[in-house]
Amino acid sequence: MNWSVSLTQFQGYLQLEKSLSSHSVEAYLRDVRKLVQYFEITQQEVGPLAVEAKHLQGFLEWINTLGMTAHSQARTISGIRAFYKFLIMEDVLDADPTETIESPKLQRKLPDTLSYDEIVTLFEAIDVSTPEGTRNKAMLETLYSSGLRVTELIELKISNLYEDLGFLRITGKGNKERLVPIGRDALKYIRLYLDGVRRRQPIKRGHEDFVFLNRRGASLSRVMVFNIIKDLAAKVGLQKSISPHTFRHSFATHLIEGGADLRAVQEMLGHESITTTEIYTHLDRDYLKQVIQEFHPRS
Repeated sequence: MNWSVSLTQFQGYLQLEKSLSSHSVEAYLRDVRKLVQYFEITQQEVGPLAVEAKHLQGFLEWINTLGMTAHSQARTISGIRAFYKFLIMEDVLDADPTETIESPKLQRKLPDTLSYDEIVTLFEAIDVSTPEGTRNKAMLETLYSSGLRVTELIELKISNLYEDLGFLRITGKGNKERLVPIGRDALKYIRLYLDGVRRRQPIKRGHEDFVFLNRRGASLSRVMVFNIIKDLAAKVGLQKSISPHTFRHSFATHLIEGGADLRAVQEMLGHESITTTEIYTHLDRDYLKQVIQEFHPRS
């Protein structure tokens, strides 16, 4: 088996069995191609089934000379690990050459968040007298109310909006569905947008079920949502660099600070592993430390 054949099979596995997005599939393939590139540059004729730990050690030393960050190196190694796990699963390989390879140690970066007052300031700055403002208000209220990823927001369907129950049906990573609560304010502004703006605009064929549309009647792009948030932050003079994900982080942080159960937050965020959600407990500890410093008489 050569690299071309094994990569084609790996791609099919990621697309069909893992149901990953095209962006995720390409990221995994890019990681493995980096290893192939290393063998080509160093003039080593090593096929995918002949790779040993010593080859991977040389590869690690090579990518370190490229100026790649520790995070990028860890990401590349993770992709190569997934590739070899696939080959073992397919019974074309007995031993995993990546088992003894250590990824660079990463310092866990806490996500940027907004305080509740900053959230309110941003929301109050939206001009809801305009069609775009009404849509943007509904959109950001939804981001913060339900902790959605930006892709989940722009792909939200009217048919998945259960207003009477106060829930959204979300299709997340790997096409996994989950039910997420949505607050009264977010629902109120979604209804204002649907009745007062969306109903009056022409809608492109194939986009009839998307909740949030642009002026041309098509679903929004990720870039457009980023720009809306960036412009709003500049309007209120917010010094933080924020993105759609900042609202998701703020949603989780405020829930944890309020005493929400970690497993419930994990479920709402759509995290496969509780470890991913646990980063917000670090934020909560920082908050508790701040409370002690501000209010304890002997702090």
